[in-house]
Amino acid sequence: MTWDPTPPEQPPVDGGRFDPPADPHAPTLAPPPAPAPSTGPPPPANPAWPGAAQPTNVSVPPVPPRPTPLPAPYGTHGTYASPPPMPPAPPAAPGWAPGAPTPPPNYSAPVAVRPRHTGLKVMGATVFALALVGSGFGVRALTEDQTASTIIRNPTPVATVPSVAIDPNAEPLAAVAASLSPSVVQIEVTNGLGSGVAYDGQGHILTNAHVVGEDRTVTVRTADGRAVEGRVLGTDTGTDIAVVQISGVSIPAVPLAESPPIVGQTAVALGSPFGLDQTVTAGIVSAVNRPVDNDKGVVVNMIQTDASINPGNSGGALVNKNGQLIGINTAIFSQSGENNGIGFAIPVKTARAVADKIVNGQSTAKAGLGLTGPPETPSGDAGAYVESLTAGGAAEAGGIEAGDVIVSVDGTAVRSFEQLRGVISAYGPGQTVTVEVVRDGTRQSVQVTLGTLNLASPPTTTR
Repeated sequence: MTWDPTPPEQPPVDGGRFDPPADPHAPTLAPPPAPAPSTGPPPPANPAWPGAAQPTNVSVPPVPPRPTPLPAPYGTHGTYASPPPMPPAPPAAPGWAPGAPTPPPNYSAPVAVRPRHTGLKVMGATVFALALVGSGFGVRALTEDQTASTIIRNPTPVATVPSVAIDPNAEPLAAVAASLSPSVVQIEVTNGLGSGVAYDGQGHILTNAHVVGEDRTVTVRTADGRAVEGRVLGTDTGTDIAVVQISGVSIPAVPLAESPPIVGQTAVALGSPFGLDQTVTAGIVSAVNRPVDNDKGVVVNMIQTDASINPGNSGGALVNKNGQLIGINTAIFSQSGENNGIGFAIPVKTARAVADKIVNGQSTAKAGLGLTGPPETPSGDAGAYVESLTAGGAAEAGGIEAGDVIVSVDGTAVRSFEQLRGVISAYGPGQTVTVEVVRDGTRQSVQVTLGTLNLASPPTTTR
């Protein structure tokens, strides 16, 4: 039970005097002096306050009930006793609204609001469609900008915390945070900020393309507070991956997971939500192979997680309980711009393949099958229905026919046409895949050498 130290407000009568119900435990006071006799007619009765005059044109609420008796130590034998005085509320820190969480310590600088970054808008406008089990909803990119929230800035390096021995068996998440925090950085661009993660030990930082935007140099802030210049090697807007090169500082690479994530496993997010660097949150993998479409005509099958990620987490790490990178945090489902427990990360296999091409100066063009189809199969069964084929395209050359239902690619199950697009986008042109189709009720496999996906706005790679 909660206790409100403020007594219920009573309606004023007789010129503002309050007449609350009598308290049997209140001290006895002398009665007030009797009012002067009046020669006029008596005032009308007030049913809510017997004996008091009824104000004119004022709606008087009923008398509030007595507070419920409080248990000890606030009450004795079921009676209402005065609680101990409450300490005065501390003054609100600048930049923190009343009722907001207590601000972090050592943030003595005034709150700074970053200007809006036009390149950090929601993918595909304010929101972009996410095809998901036949329905669509909006997802939002996670870069911090003025439209997202206030950024709290710390002008000094984070205070060094004494190292303690952590038993990974007793505290696996604490062990993950301690071992991987040095690998996660904050990336500051002209008009915003995001996160990044060192992935190869050679000064290459993996992040999102929407984090760096059009910038060719960025500021990379390490876990110990140092700020170094980073050069953007390239971006792939199709999969929303970018690589930043730094030098003169050594950052350990995060281990990469070899096995794909599974639903229900632990997921830990590390990054800089709202500019609060070195923030660690945890949850689980909520779903895998969730198709997310962007405004570049590319679908990426992403990891869905309920680990809390917010604006500023973009480009940060999503890892498992063994401290292995499983994805790059990229977007959330949100109508407010903040976390609702549904976030999305680019699988590390997809992110690493694109990053390696950027580092090596190779094309990041996406593979294409050369076919079209509806969101669902005509029968309602799982799979991707082939409605038409591009003449001379990869699917036609590989033996796929109109009317086929594609159910898997290289052993990865396909449940919808959008999911098929996401599976194929993880490959490069010229690669050969095994496509399993259902034709006239019979399953059969065909080998398809993938072509190039034609995009209205192709990905860019800059060296």
